[in-house]
Amino acid sequence: MASNNIANENTPGYSREVANLTTSPTVDEGPLTFGTGVEVQSVISLRDSVLDLRVNQETQQQGQLNAFIGGGQQIQELFNQTTGAGLQTPITAFFNSVSQLSITPSDPNARQAVLSAAQNLTTAFNQASGSLATLQQNTNLSVSQTVAQINSLTTQLAAVNGEVTANSAPGENVGSLVDQRQQLLNQLSNLVDISEINAGNGSLTVTTSSGAPLVVGEQSFALTSQPNATTGLQDVYSQGTDITPQISSGQLAGEIQLRDQEIPAIQNSLDTLAFDLATSVNTVQEAGTDLNGAAGGPLFVPPTAVSGTAATLAVAITNPSKIAASRDGLPGDNANANALLALQNQNIVAGQTPLNYYAGLVFKIGNDVSTALASQTTGSAALAQAENLQGGVSGVDINEEAANLVRYQNAYQASAEVSATIDTLLLYTITSFTP
Repeated sequence: MASNNIANENTPGYSREVANLTTSPTVDEGPLTFGTGVEVQSVISLRDSVLDLRVNQETQQQGQLNAFIGGGQQIQELFNQTTGAGLQTPITAFFNSVSQLSITPSDPNARQAVLSAAQNLTTAFNQASGSLATLQQNTNLSVSQTVAQINSLTTQLAAVNGEVTANSAPGENVGSLVDQRQQLLNQLSNLVDISEINAGNGSLTVTTSSGAPLVVGEQSFALTSQPNATTGLQDVYSQGTDITPQISSGQLAGEIQLRDQEIPAIQNSLDTLAFDLATSVNTVQEAGTDLNGAAGGPLFVPPTAVSGTAATLAVAITNPSKIAASRDGLPGDNANANALLALQNQNIVAGQTPLNYYAGLVFKIGNDVSTALASQTTGSAALAQAENLQGGVSGVDINEEAANLVRYQNAYQASAEVSATIDTLLLYTITSFTP
């Protein structure tokens, strides 16, 4: 056992093996009883099922957090002001151009600057919304890929499960098979929340935490992904039942959380900002008169609904003279330009100013990622502790195995001394009684 343990010190998932020794049957010779030594009754692998379960549970949580954080950090980059991304700069630039217009309302260059700033603002909204949609689609693809990985692992688990059952007769050593199964369970835990049930005779039944079957004996039950009729995104099914809402941890849960909750919430906030800002600007614009004295028209193409506004927002006019800077119809009047500029500090977006609302959106993104990172750090420490405890039971300690080898060597030498002494006594007896 010692040599096998030493050889597998660095084998992932290997559990230290020990020989279960029992006293051999004695031999009776008249009134005397002679011992016949010991024999190996079985070889057992040392493991703690409670610690194994705890490691799997902590792995599930880490899998979910890792998937969510990966996507969350990509969202952060879309609104990273320090790298020039995000909406703060184009929103500020738009109102700065309106401020310049209010100073020189009849200046063609000032009017063109407002149109250019408005165009840059719509482009920023379009790009941010498009990037979010792309990230959601990529995450949706990851959901399908994760389901395929889960099915691959459950297929392997079912096969190993069958081997464990087939070789679980008394005296058989299935330690290596159980180690292999535990490794597969650990990998599966990283992908999806699982529950394990001892089915007897060495077999395990594995389900999701909500009870959807994954492995029963030698049979695996594949999960499938099907497009949702409303969203077009992939829902996860088990035996014809949609279990997407019940998936609570593992990488799959993190991907679903990112795809179905985090990204839509940010997209909705982005749409709200675009809708309210465009609607408010259009309302003021339509209350004024342009450079030709005509009633002002919308500056932005009027959005019809909040949903989708950020992706489709566009400038409605191309002629700078159509900007309604005046209220009384005179070219030099800036009353309406001032009204447009005042929107910057008015609570026109869900009860907040545009920049304050946007700052809240960015804060939510950062806070969600920060909270997940804190949980990841705490969970990593808990997982490391569980793995250390698990290693204390199942891991190979080279020093301990070396000490065992010395013990075995001493025992062998002692046995050899006993055998040599018996041989000498027998030889003496035979010699003494030989005529």
